[in-house]
Amino acid sequence: MPFDVRRFDIYRKVPKDLTQPTYTGAFISILCCIFILFLFLSELTGFIATELVNELYVDDPDKTSGGKIEVSLNISLPHLHCDLVGLDIQDEMGRHEVGHIDNSMKIPLNQGDGCRFEGEFTINKVPGNFHVSTHSATAQPQSPDMTHNIHKLAFGEKLQVLKIQGAFNALGGADRLSSNPLASHDYILKIVPTVYEDLSGKKRFSYQYTVANKEYVAYSHTGRIIPAIWFRYDLSPITVKYTERRQPVYRFITTICAIVGGTFTVAGIIDSCIFTASEAWKKIQIGKMS
Repeated sequence: MPFDVRRFDIYRKVPKDLTQPTYTGAFISILCCIFILFLFLSELTGFIATELVNELYVDDPDKTSGGKIEVSLNISLPHLHCDLVGLDIQDEMGRHEVGHIDNSMKIPLNQGDGCRFEGEFTINKVPGNFHVSTHSATAQPQSPDMTHNIHKLAFGEKLQVLKIQGAFNALGGADRLSSNPLASHDYILKIVPTVYEDLSGKKRFSYQYTVANKEYVAYSHTGRIIPAIWFRYDLSPITVKYTERRQPVYRFITTICAIVGGTFTVAGIIDSCIFTASEAWKKIQIGKMS
C-alpha cells in the first residue's frame, strides 16, 4: 500500500455541496473581516511607531567628557553698557575666572546703552557658580542696573526630540526687566544629567535643570555691594535616560495571528449559535403547524 502523505492533513476540506450559506453567516463574515482589518492597521501603526521609554539610575552617563559640561548662555541687560558686562566662573575645584571671553559675544542694545551677552563655555562637574557682573570692568559703576531678560540657558547637547517635554531651557524667557535695578539675582539650579538613546544605539548627553530664584539688595559694613546675576549650580546624582524602542517583529506577527485566529473563532461560535437557534426555532414552528 503506497504511503499517502495526505493522511497528515489536519485541515480536511468539506465539499461545497455539504455546506449551507446563510445571510447571517455572510453578515458576520463581513463584520469579521472589517474588524480584523481595523485591528491589523492599529497594530501596524504601533509597530511602525517608536516607543520612548524612560528610566532613572545613579551614575555619571558621560564619562568621556573629561568632567566638563558645556553651557550656552544668552542674556540681555538693556540698561548696562557692554564695556561693563562680564562673565565670571567659580567652582569648588578652585577655578576662579573673572571676565571670561572665549566663545562669547557682546551685542550693543538701545543705541549702546544696553548689552546682549551670548556665550558658550564649560563648567566642571562640581558645585559652583557663574555670574554676569561688572567685576571685570576697568572702572566699577556706582549704580549698575542689573535688570535683565534671559533668552537661553542650556547645558550639554541640544536634543531635537518632540516626544521629550523636559526642562532643558527652564530659564528661557525669564523676564526681570521690572525688578529693582540695584538688586542682585540668585538662580539656584539643580542640574539633572539626561541621556537620549535612539534606535541605532547612538547616545546624546544633555542636562535638564530645576530652578529657584531670589532677588535682594546686598549690603556689607562698607555699604551696598555691587549687584550681579548669579547662577549657582549643583549636580543631581540621578540620571534620566530616554530610550527609543520599536516593537519586535516576532511580537507583531504573534499579535496578528492572535487577532485573525481569535476573531474567526469567536465569529464562528457566534454564527454556529445563531444557526443552531434558528434551526431549533424552525423545528418548533413546524411542530406547531403539524
